Amino acid sequence: MAELRRDPKQAWKPWQPSTSQPWDLRRAAHLLRRAEFGTPIRELEVCVKAGYSKTVDRVFSVAPSVAFDQSMQSMEKALSSSQDPRQLAVWWLLRMVQTPCQLLEKTTLFWHGHFATSADKVLNSRAMLRQIEWLRAHALGHFEPMVQGISQDVAMLIYLDSEENRKTRPNENYARELMELFCLGPGNYSEKDIKELARCFTGWEIRRGNFRFNQHQHDHAEKILLGQRGNFTGEQAIHVVLDQPSTAGFIARKLVRFFVLDDRELSDELIQPLADQLRENDFDIRDTLKTILTSQLFFADDTIGQKVKSPVEMAVGLLRALGVQADLNQLSDQLLALGHLPLYPPNVKGWGGGREWINASTFLGRANLVYKIANQENSQFSRGSISKAVNALPKMDPEIWIRKLVEAYVAVPLPGDTMHQLIELGSAKRRNLNQRVADVVCAIGATPEYQLN
Repeated sequence: MAELRRDPKQAWKPWQPSTSQPWDLRRAAHLLRRAEFGTPIRELEVCVKAGYSKTVDRVFSVAPSVAFDQSMQSMEKALSSSQDPRQLAVWWLLRMVQTPCQLLEKTTLFWHGHFATSADKVLNSRAMLRQIEWLRAHALGHFEPMVQGISQDVAMLIYLDSEENRKTRPNENYARELMELFCLGPGNYSEKDIKELARCFTGWEIRRGNFRFNQHQHDHAEKILLGQRGNFTGEQAIHVVLDQPSTAGFIARKLVRFFVLDDRELSDELIQPLADQLRENDFDIRDTLKTILTSQLFFADDTIGQKVKSPVEMAVGLLRALGVQADLNQLSDQLLALGHLPLYPPNVKGWGGGREWINASTFLGRANLVYKIANQENSQFSRGSISKAVNALPKMDPEIWIRKLVEAYVAVPLPGDTMHQLIELGSAKRRNLNQRVADVVCAIGATPEYQLN
């Protein structure tokens, strides 16, 4: 991976529209693809007219919807007693498609990949649901409360074989992952630190489906952790870990990789201003994320289209963009085949992302996913038809709506011959308008350019 060379003093300064970088459909679509999942063309055009500042306000608004929350809570209650975690994954896909707070849900998905826990091993819908609810409640809040809670989360403890942590047999699994994958990153701790941290977690166990601290199994002797000496409890030890200089940079880098650039080396100098902001603001994720998503680096021409869409981003984004109600059970099967079904990460490291999403098999699977969404009989479009969803009018020149469709949903320009083929598909007189629009959407979904975000 080539290192991204950018002046750290300029990269994170606020971006403002200019003659050379106007607030237009391309940049509005870029912001809403990265911060959210997907947006209908009509809404994108409204955002362009409303202006950049109002669109940013819209993105960061997390005002609850009473009706939506009640609907989700009703489903959660039923699912918590289900013996099939796959249905919980289907519910979460539905929530992503319907949520009025897309940034919150997308950031929750980010933390799910960060604190990766698989229902394949946990086999407990209630525990998995509680973990996702915890991540959502803290997704845009402060980092330490989220880490403290996830460290005592039942699903996490089951996943890392820490249901019973005794002073005679300290379990090192969670201690290792907390430092390596969740907070510090490789090279910022020693094997001795892992052993000492595991001692701090002794006495932590699960009883009757809930976390419990058993003081009789806790190692009360002195520990030396990351250069600090004390009789640390588990909670105190987590604070010691989070207080390390490397923590802020580690979290800032992961946020940048998820929301901005995933296949470029990010220098320590580039990440440092974000790390400083995190530390100065008590690890406030929302404020740091706002700095990232409104920065000069984020809106730079060579940042747009420099991420690969994850399968979930592609699927949920298309459903939202077209206003489609589709068979989410079938969609969950497709996402599982593509390696990105929520609640089923491949391992404790989560999903690698970036170019790992794309190979010969998954590229075909991604194209088939788009085809099924656009063509299945049970796909219902909120505006009545796929042609109305993309604002394609019967009397409109196909070239007009096709170019607008491409501008809104393809992050980088398509080659001239590809555009020519799309216009030919959209102009085919032997097929009705809805069929032509579906053909164009499927053809776009099969292009390499559409895979980029």
